[in-house]
Amino acid sequence: MANAGLQILGFALSLLGLIGLIIGTILPQWKMSAYVGDNIITAVAMYQGLWMSCAFQSTGQIQCKVYDSILQLDGALQATRALMIVSIIVTVAGLGAASMGMKCTNCGGDDKTRKSRIAMAGGVILLIGSLCAIIACGWFTHNIVKDFYNPFTPVNTKYEFGSAIFIAWAGAFLDVFGGCMLAASCPGRKPTPKYPISNRPPSSTKEYV
Repeated sequence: MANAGLQILGFALSLLGLIGLIIGTILPQWKMSAYVGDNIITAVAMYQGLWMSCAFQSTGQIQCKVYDSILQLDGALQATRALMIVSIIVTVAGLGAASMGMKCTNCGGDDKTRKSRIAMAGGVILLIGSLCAIIACGWFTHNIVKDFYNPFTPVNTKYEFGSAIFIAWAGAFLDVFGGCMLAASCPGRKPTPKYPISNRPPSSTKEYV
């Protein structure tokens, strides 16, 4: 049987990963304007996220605009948004399944082997959710790098990594670690006796005279 402390640690890491995924998905700082070239303008900083784009003024004012139409967005942004939402939903389902199979909870019955299998299934679900987030973040990161080094991209429209994408990366890897710890709850085999047990009835020691 897996150690209960390992299960609690895996659940805590996965919960922190879920919080990171939610915060990273909501924040608009997935990519920020890159100040490259000769004309450097620091009065305005442009940020783009999965749901809106924002402009930060040097005076502290923030102006954000939510994307008007989903169909007008490029395919990469739509896929990233969908994968992050799926990742959050799958992670919530994995945490629910893991909480039923943990040793420190009373859910899932008293069968320890069954509870360990439920915890293991929860860990596998968490790994699937984290994989969706890793694909989304990796795809978005690749597009930023590709556009940045594209010689045909105008200098004033180049972007670099924002803080939100790092939060999403951290949440995805926390889910990976937590899911692996919970997936290690695979029930062990029943111990086999060292010597084979014979089913033959014991012989009588009574002597007949």
